[in-house]
Amino acid sequence: MKRWIGWAVAALVVLVLVAAIGRALTARRAEQVSAAAPKAAAVLELGQADIVTASRVPLARVIEVSGSVRAVNSAFVKARVAAEIRSIAVREGDAVKAGQALVQQDTTEYELRMRQAEQQAQAARAQLEIAQRALANNRALVSQGFISPTALDTAVNTEAGAQATLQAALTAVELAKKSRADATLVAPIGGLIAQRLAQPGERVPVDARILEIVDLSRLELETSLAPDDVAALRVGSGARLTVEGLTGEIGAKVARISPSAQAGSRSVPVYLAIEPNAALRQGLFARGRIEVDQQRVLALPVSAVRTDRAQPYVLALEGDRVAARPVALGRRGEAGGVEQVEITQGASDGMRVLAGTAGQVGEGMAWRMAATPVPMPKTATQASSASAAR
Repeated sequence: MKRWIGWAVAALVVLVLVAAIGRALTARRAEQVSAAAPKAAAVLELGQADIVTASRVPLARVIEVSGSVRAVNSAFVKARVAAEIRSIAVREGDAVKAGQALVQQDTTEYELRMRQAEQQAQAARAQLEIAQRALANNRALVSQGFISPTALDTAVNTEAGAQATLQAALTAVELAKKSRADATLVAPIGGLIAQRLAQPGERVPVDARILEIVDLSRLELETSLAPDDVAALRVGSGARLTVEGLTGEIGAKVARISPSAQAGSRSVPVYLAIEPNAALRQGLFARGRIEVDQQRVLALPVSAVRTDRAQPYVLALEGDRVAARPVALGRRGEAGGVEQVEITQGASDGMRVLAGTAGQVGEGMAWRMAATPVPMPKTATQASSASAAR
């Protein structure tokens, strides 16, 4: 009896272990099936906005430019005489007109020099009068035979020397007057005061910079381009610029192309005339694009080209799968209000690819178009409410 009970207990234990192992295996198999099921069933649903098509569009070659905005007309007001500055009538930001008096230097020294020159001229005039009277007397004496012709020649030479001395003295007077007038500095052009480089009370040398004037009515962008870009550029080519601190774009045109390349960099200076804008200031940094040589090429939106690999590629929709296809890129430009890039290799006309808005998608992933929701018919209550609202 006891042996039978022992065998029964052992059998019961074995049955319990077998049941526990079976349940564990069943649970594990169910987990594996549930983990594999989503992977097998994962399908990328796309909307119309997630797909773009390679097509031929008119695209212009774009040359990127950047540089500083500067005034076409600007000038420095420089000291023309060495003297102390008595007064400066303007400060930064003040508007001035051409010919307006801006700076007054001390004229004491030049007034004294002018007075000295005038006195020397008076003395020279007196000497000339004496020489002229002596010459007239000698001519009378020669005609009467009282003096020799040699004495008359001496009187003629003396009168000529006195005449030259007077002319030199008169020239010195004019120079002294000019120096006194040069102590008053006027605006060479109209515009705005950009810098005030000296202050009243300072003694400045000749050619010292005192004020800078800029004329903001005509502004340009100065940039440097590579020789191969300049070869495709023409005077009058249009450009769009973005200036720091300003919203939106500003139009510009190529105004001048330098005939010489810069030493060292071999780049060529190019100047773009900027359309008038009241918010522009000299010295602002600007960047933009010049459009040249428009052609019809196979292109895709720039956002559809992916660059997270060594070579640019696109995610093409081939059948019901997504495939990565490497592409070669060409010119960039704008078409239809979208920035486009030329595809020179790796794509064909009509090829459908994922747009950049689709995000990162694994290669080989299945895809399908998202179902368009069908509008539900209105109930009688909704229809009556809509009629009442109308």
